[in-house]
Amino acid sequence: MTRASDTQGDTRDAMLSTEGLPDWLDPVVRAVATVRPAQLSRFLPPADGAGRQSAVLILFGEGEGGRGPELLLMERAGTLRSHAGQPAFPGGALDPEDGDPQGEGPLRAALREAEEETGLDPAGVQLFGALPKLYIPVSEFVVTPVLAWWREPTPVGVVDPNETARVFTVPVADLADPANRVTTVHPSGHKGPAFLVESALVWGFTAGIIDRLLHFAGWERPWDREKQVPLDWRS
Repeated sequence: MTRASDTQGDTRDAMLSTEGLPDWLDPVVRAVATVRPAQLSRFLPPADGAGRQSAVLILFGEGEGGRGPELLLMERAGTLRSHAGQPAFPGGALDPEDGDPQGEGPLRAALREAEEETGLDPAGVQLFGALPKLYIPVSEFVVTPVLAWWREPTPVGVVDPNETARVFTVPVADLADPANRVTTVHPSGHKGPAFLVESALVWGFTAGIIDRLLHFAGWERPWDREKQVPLDWRS
């Protein structure tokens, strides 16, 4: 007899493929297969199942003009009540039509949200893995980071100015550059990794994921963790 959980797993696996990925993504693929939740964050989903299911798309592309591998990011509109002006991966909460949160739902949600926020064409995106679900206490989101390869790049940009201020890409080399790395200090006292790239301060959940990906992919370079940047209280 086939269990429902088996079917959900089969559906999810059918949406993921590592075939044809560029060789430089090999360490990321290995990291996705072996990393444990506690190695990514100290904030893990509540044991009682509470929290709103969501997903983000971590999209790697081959940069033009010698920029090398890059990541797609967006900056949230400054008028939003939550995370205003903060750079982030495209993503958001699961909708009922996305499917099962424990199966293919996060994969579909990550692609759908990326299309809605950046105009990305999902047809040119190859999903190749998903990191363990993590938790954002301030918003009570249970987030699945979905990793993908921008196999056929298409134009992207702001779709709704009320939600997104800009859409941009950042070379992985710039993210790994020690000169661009800082530690942010929240008014609460919490400290976390951050990146000063593309005229933006990338911090919080997004920076934490990038930091861990650089580390477990072997791309991290020694950087000065004592170089600190205070966050405004409105952040």
